[in-house]
Amino acid sequence: MDPAFLITAFTALFVVIDPVGLTPLFVTLTQGADARHRRGIAIRACIVAFFILAAFTLFGEAVLGFVGISMPAFRVAGGALLFLTALDMLFERRSQRREDQAGGSGDELPDPSVFPLALPLIAGPGAIATVILLAGQQREALGVVAVIGVTVAVLLVVFAFFLASGLLERALGKTGINIATRLLGMLLAALSVQFILDGLKTFGFAGGA
Repeated sequence: MDPAFLITAFTALFVVIDPVGLTPLFVTLTQGADARHRRGIAIRACIVAFFILAAFTLFGEAVLGFVGISMPAFRVAGGALLFLTALDMLFERRSQRREDQAGGSGDELPDPSVFPLALPLIAGPGAIATVILLAGQQREALGVVAVIGVTVAVLLVVFAFFLASGLLERALGKTGINIATRLLGMLLAALSVQFILDGLKTFGFAGGA
């Protein structure tokens, strides 16, 4: 397995899921919970998100083929979606939308692990598009397994951030989290453009043939 692909895959999924940006929302959704209850919520959220992302990694391209969408077309569309996500991160619209999605759930649901944490905050449209795009670049079974492994690694980071959410919130502060989110947004913008270029290049090869 190409180490460069693993690094790119981890970076793309890490940036899209954005554990740093999720952490203050996790704190808000679990406000008043003790450490044990908070840990249980984090575990359930990450497990549910894993099954969602793994399912799309394994069957996402087959579903696209069933409805007549080619992977090059999805790469371009997915890249555009990721670019919009990057713009949201750069201009703080993403955090506001996540807060709107989370709003109203904390009081009504004692366990926010499935909604809104697992879906749509962790395994959102951007993360789903990313795993489908990454799996589409790997034709061998080992490559798909590698994408699932990268997903596990990123979710472990998410889980670690959730466990350390209180300490991280105090250490970074609101300003620090905003700076980190913008830096991740710039990186995601570059990666999304690369997805679009890869899709267009595949179209070019197909047209030339």
